[in-house]
Amino acid sequence: MTSVPDDFEEFASARATHLFRTAYLLAGDWHLAEDLVQTALGNIYVAWGRVRKAENPVAYAQTVLLRTFLSHRRRRSSWEAPSDTLPERAAGEPDPILRLTLLDALAQLSPRDRAIVVLRYWEDRSVQETATVLGLREGVVRTQSSRALARLRVLLGSDVLELAGR
Repeated sequence: MTSVPDDFEEFASARATHLFRTAYLLAGDWHLAEDLVQTALGNIYVAWGRVRKAENPVAYAQTVLLRTFLSHRRRRSSWEAPSDTLPERAAGEPDPILRLTLLDALAQLSPRDRAIVVLRYWEDRSVQETATVLGLREGVVRTQSSRALARLRVLLGSDVLELAGR
């Protein structure tokens, strides 16, 4: 039995929380997010010899996670049934109603639009970085993000301003 390289363990430990947060924002499901991160880290481990020599292993990990998410969404033969209700959240979050409202609206976007919105606005990435990670042209990212934000505004309506305290 081979042992896991120390540098991979350090990398996985350091990036797992960030990868999970991104996966959760993409998937909207705690358990699926865990599965996506586990699959992504497994794929990274297999290619670790190349990954550790890469210019930016963190960006590589994000790309693997996003592709894992998009690949999962394409598989319609999945035995899991989607739900339109979100699980209860722990008390003490800054504004759980606003958070749930935003997550619900985000879940109604297509997987690609969701990935663009998460990368551009939650991850605060540039258009160029988002385009590179998703393998799209920058113009496509700009157009899709504009359309996705317009769709979110329609889905959220004016109630979101009240929830945000404006």
